[in-house]
Amino acid sequence: MQYTWIYDRPVDVDGIRRFQRNLADGLLGRRIERSPLPFGRHRWVASPGPDDLEISVRTCPRADVGTWADDRMRRPIDPEHGPAWHLGVQPFTDGGAAVSLVASHSVVDGQGMTIAITDAVNGIDRQLGYPLPGSRPRRRALVDDARAALRSVPEIGRAVVAGVRVARSEQQDLASSFKTAAEVPPAGDDRPVLAPTVAVFIDVDQWDERARRLGGTSNSLFAGLAARLGERLGRAGADGMLTLSWPVSERTDGDTRANALIAAKMRADPETVTTDLNPVRSAMKSALAESGELSARLLAPLPLTPFTPKALVRRLEALVVSVDNPVGCSNIGDLDPAMNRPDGTDADFVSLRLLEPQITTRVLNRIGGYLSLVSGRVHGRIFISVGAWTVGADNTKQALRETVQAALADFSLSGIVE
Repeated sequence: MQYTWIYDRPVDVDGIRRFQRNLADGLLGRRIERSPLPFGRHRWVASPGPDDLEISVRTCPRADVGTWADDRMRRPIDPEHGPAWHLGVQPFTDGGAAVSLVASHSVVDGQGMTIAITDAVNGIDRQLGYPLPGSRPRRRALVDDARAALRSVPEIGRAVVAGVRVARSEQQDLASSFKTAAEVPPAGDDRPVLAPTVAVFIDVDQWDERARRLGGTSNSLFAGLAARLGERLGRAGADGMLTLSWPVSERTDGDTRANALIAAKMRADPETVTTDLNPVRSAMKSALAESGELSARLLAPLPLTPFTPKALVRRLEALVVSVDNPVGCSNIGDLDPAMNRPDGTDADFVSLRLLEPQITTRVLNRIGGYLSLVSGRVHGRIFISVGAWTVGADNTKQALRETVQAALADFSLSGIVE
């Protein structure tokens, strides 16, 4: 995940350094330590993060901020060996600057990352008390993890039963995906690519007014825009409907889970969303009502993860994300104003995006491409980051930018598209 802040003036470097130090006191101040047992559970250990702030020695034009942000996204992070995040600053030739924070989704989800940022700006130390890496002697680690594995045997038994149930209930979708994967040879190559993304910034008053006129809310307008983009990018089903999938945060005060999420899924008609959001609003309510039960059912086999071969996990993941060509919609909602102040003062623009820097065109084509939107509201604007890959299409930022502008025009919306 990458948060990018853009300032139309120089940033306070001392403030950014303070921000970086404070990030180590929150949810980003940790990494994963592997169990010495092949089936043992990993644990959190303390991790201070990068040693120093990365400030570009060369200035660049403001128009090149996207290229710089892509370069930051390509820089390695490692949730196991660390650092699991990195922070950078890029001065502009016109006197402005950008700040980038990239973090692993294995350490925090979108809400968790936002909380970590807000805490760091406000100087809040979570005092999570994680042990230092390697603090357990190997013999003790083996004994502790073996005991924990034995205690989890009943849980594993229940997970096996749950796994069988899930396999049976999802067998039609999985069978369809296996068949599709077998019939269509994966085109593309094995070179890592960064799928194109663009960021949209819209005045919140304009956005909310449009939502009201269409009988919806900010969230349902976001879903409607996602459906319209999905149609324009060829992700509609044979019946013309779009499948929208989004995470619903379950994070509570003091919650230290990496990913405190459940899943929700709904279908939307892209032909009606530009004139009436009531059907989308209704479908979202139904999906949210069902999401708890659905997630509980799908997450029940989770204890089997340590025993599942990695190759099978990757295969199943590819199959799941290709069923019905879902459009990912992640709406963080209203953000704490402090989250927009990494140097202690308000940035002019901020956006969040999710990307897989090491994915290849072969994998992207095999899963049928993807479309993902991330949204949040702060500093009088709503930002919407759009990332997409369409099999066989012109997968460039310019092409995606034009598609996004056309979808916005469908809703009579205007904004800045970076």
